[in-house]
Amino acid sequence: MMGTVAREVGRMTAGTLREGRCAVPVTAGSVPAVGERLRDARQARGTSLRSLARELGVSASLISQIETGKSQPSVSTLYAITSALGISIEEVFEPRPVAVSVQEERTPDEPDPANGPDPAGGPVPGAGPAPAGGAGSLLDVLGAARGHRFGPLVRPAQRQALSLDSGVTWERLGHLPDTTVDFLLITYQPGGTSSSSGLLMRHSGAEYGYLLSGELLLTLGFDEHRLRAGDSICFESSRPHRYQNDGSTPAVGVWFVVEPA
Repeated sequence: MMGTVAREVGRMTAGTLREGRCAVPVTAGSVPAVGERLRDARQARGTSLRSLARELGVSASLISQIETGKSQPSVSTLYAITSALGISIEEVFEPRPVAVSVQEERTPDEPDPANGPDPAGGPVPGAGPAPAGGAGSLLDVLGAARGHRFGPLVRPAQRQALSLDSGVTWERLGHLPDTTVDFLLITYQPGGTSSSSGLLMRHSGAEYGYLLSGELLLTLGFDEHRLRAGDSICFESSRPHRYQNDGSTPAVGVWFVVEPA
């Protein structure tokens, strides 16, 4: 259960609870460059665009359009890409890491940690082995992003929103450091679906959902469940599933997707 979505989300509204309040606009500045992040992760893995496309069973053109922001992935395509690249949905939401080189000034008598032990022969406090390749890989940086907190209080206008293919929007409601939980407000517009191809999707983790308004059809394996306002669901995400709103009003709910640590 995201290419670059700044242009789209800048024109749309978020927080689509319709009971007694207006939708709150999400500014383009709050939206991460998802397509660029997916491209960076792919390149850091040393995976070619065509190789990733073959692994996912999609066209290389589709992957290229997602990475350049010309197209938006469906929910199922986004999960397939992140699973293949070994990154989480939470990492997709994180700000794109920027490499910064900082040169600190030292007094003549201060040891340089990069040179190992100090002149007296003792270890430099806090010094450790230099990472291979200098700054470490992009995935190392993405992994470190789990230490970032999004909260504790998140106002509607502060939410990060991702607009996906087929009328689906995810809004990030919060995040605690070093956790692997996607805490989302999801909106399926009328006709919206998690898979534009109609195929069921599977991914790692488990899903917990509570529908606030509207109706949502959940296909889970060979069974269909119609969720109405007040209904909740939970299941292992490895079970084939698909969401679809075949009603005339938006379906809005709060979802927790617990990913493996």
